[in-house]
Amino acid sequence: MDWIYQDSDPILETLGGVLLLFASVIIITRIVGLRSFAKFSTFDFAFTVAVGSAVAAVLTSSTTVAHGVTAIAGLLILTAVTAYLQQKFDLFNELISNKPLLLMDGTEILEGNLKAARVDKSQLIAKLREANVLKFEQVRAVVLETTGDISVLHVSEDSDCELEDQLLEGVRRKP
Repeated sequence: MDWIYQDSDPILETLGGVLLLFASVIIITRIVGLRSFAKFSTFDFAFTVAVGSAVAAVLTSSTTVAHGVTAIAGLLILTAVTAYLQQKFDLFNELISNKPLLLMDGTEILEGNLKAARVDKSQLIAKLREANVLKFEQVRAVVLETTGDISVLHVSEDSDCELEDQLLEGVRRKP
């Protein structure tokens, strides 16, 4: 039964560690930038790494199942609380979430934003080709999304359609 639970299991310390590790991963990921984990939000990445780490600790060390389950339960509860706080408080959401960043404003490549986002101009051009952009005049905006994806908003060659402001709502124009 010692592999399930031991009196010496540091349950409270585990919950404290969960909170500290989770916050650390979010902070470090925010510093490193959006492109560091494309397709993951900072929040998703922190949760995935933390759960994987807890599972690995149980499977590969002398940590008990109770200790691992406590860690995973703590992470799930922390995730639910964080999601609730993000919905209720804009300031909290801004603290832990990245905002999308404008990389091109119409035909203008925003070099400072590329540099801040650690996106090379060649990567931007590759995304334009991927979106079937034939001329810079077709581009209305290029956005680095919160997941690290790059969205290209453009029109077909013979169209003169304007970009609706609402599509760029919440997108930062400066890093």
